[in-house]
Amino acid sequence: MMSVDEERTTDAVRERLAIFRSEIGDFSGEMKGSAGDSAFMIFESAVDAVTFAVKMQNICRDMNKDLSSDEQIWFRFGVNLGEVLVHGDEVSGESINIAARIEAFSNPGRICISGAAYDHVSNSLEYGYEYLGGQDFKNIGKTIDVFQVHENPTSAAMTPGLRRDIDKSVDYRERAISSQSIVVLPFGFQGSNSDDHWFAEGLTEDVTSSLSRFHQFFVISRDSAYMYRDRVKAPKQVASELGVRYVVEGSVRKAGSRLRITIQLLDALQNRTIWGEQYNRNIEDLFDLQDEITQVIVSATAAQIEVSERERTRLLPPANLMAYGSVLRGERYLAQYTQQDVKKAGEMFLSALRSDETYSRAYAANSRTFNLEWRYDWAENSDTALDEALMLARRAIELDPSDARGFGELGFAHLYRKEHDAAINAYERALKLNPNDANVMSDMADALAHCGRSEEAIALLQKAMLLNPFYPDQYIWHLGGAYFNLKRYEEAIKTIQKMQNPTEGRRLLAASYAFLGRMDEASYEADRVRTAHPNFVAERWAAVQPDKYKEDLQHFLDGLKRAGL
Repeated sequence: MMSVDEERTTDAVRERLAIFRSEIGDFSGEMKGSAGDSAFMIFESAVDAVTFAVKMQNICRDMNKDLSSDEQIWFRFGVNLGEVLVHGDEVSGESINIAARIEAFSNPGRICISGAAYDHVSNSLEYGYEYLGGQDFKNIGKTIDVFQVHENPTSAAMTPGLRRDIDKSVDYRERAISSQSIVVLPFGFQGSNSDDHWFAEGLTEDVTSSLSRFHQFFVISRDSAYMYRDRVKAPKQVASELGVRYVVEGSVRKAGSRLRITIQLLDALQNRTIWGEQYNRNIEDLFDLQDEITQVIVSATAAQIEVSERERTRLLPPANLMAYGSVLRGERYLAQYTQQDVKKAGEMFLSALRSDETYSRAYAANSRTFNLEWRYDWAENSDTALDEALMLARRAIELDPSDARGFGELGFAHLYRKEHDAAINAYERALKLNPNDANVMSDMADALAHCGRSEEAIALLQKAMLLNPFYPDQYIWHLGGAYFNLKRYEEAIKTIQKMQNPTEGRRLLAASYAFLGRMDEASYEADRVRTAHPNFVAERWAAVQPDKYKEDLQHFLDGLKRAGL
């Protein structure tokens, strides 16, 4: 905005800083100084600092609501917890420098906090927290863990992300590396129009999906691979962190209607490139090129795959690139798991269907929006949301019965309509078509747990966590629920305590502590449930649980009531 109207921008920034100054006293804070479009503040506690930052971002969001994108003013907040040195009116110290580095690292409109601040607030504030990894900031002599705050804890629990201290886990360090394990890293994009970045994202996702459909391969989830999009690491190190042998990496350059795609396949165990190629093609050839790349990778890794299976893995392309681009953009919104983003995703999927009314992938993706809107009570008409999801999933399957996506969405809709056998059947079909889809595994595991098959659910979730090492908290939530069903309460507690966003797991914690007779801890967790969900009623919650057997539902309900809910 500054380049458009410097005076108006300056006035707008000053207006918002004045609001910060007027509000800060209510949060035990003090404005220590401001310069231009930045400000430095000190608070009595990290809880007050983060609560203040969330409120100020909401105020900024409201002020931006009716402004065009080039008129909007967004602030970044960086929060750290530590000691400061006071000399009269001056304050200094490394803690302040760390907060400044975190602020610069954050994206506009976001709040990032240090690991020290996270440790202090995560069990006190009912927000969500996304781990962004350990960062080596300039002139800071140690690695700083950084978390991004999500006001909605549910969206944070659904979002894949780096996991803190994962390298210290025995299971992680001692996992075996399959000879046919592979990861497709996000392709870089080079072009004058950043809006065309979806070409690179689409190529990454579709090559990953095509490889995932081979039963002989162990393919790392795109969600985990995506964590490396902005991280400069050698392929050998990436392979070691993800537990795979092969790494695919490349770049996409777009000029007019021409694409130049550079790609290589590396064997990390032998530390050598075993195949590399450069393709110069028209945009219209993109889908044929994806199939060609997949087949070459399969051959280069010496995988023993039948010709019939190679044919089965070919995905049906859309009728035009416009529909394809709309779906990819929609999936980007969908991955944010917020009400606003899910709504935008639905609009993009409808746009895709206007371009190509026979595009199966758009129907499956749109089914997902209705499933999510029902799950989180975002739907305008929750009574029909699951019916709509079911109809769209069936249409996706009708148009392309070889794509796992439609069956995955069908399974979810059936489960929460309490059509248990149909749900399990749909998930089984999905995993037969794509045996490496970690998210479908997690969803199916949840269905198995609700159908009295918790032992199977645990095994499936453990496999999903290997395929998607940077799994969302939802996987842990499902795993804790399976342990609870088996009355393995200690394991349920230890599992849920690994969630980086504990809010949605507190019901299970309260019930597990209650069955163990640890009533002080059960009461504490019950209080936290009421803080996050003031209108929580155990019977109402139980009514939406899709348990097949009444005794399983009563087991959970009894635990909640023992805890005082």
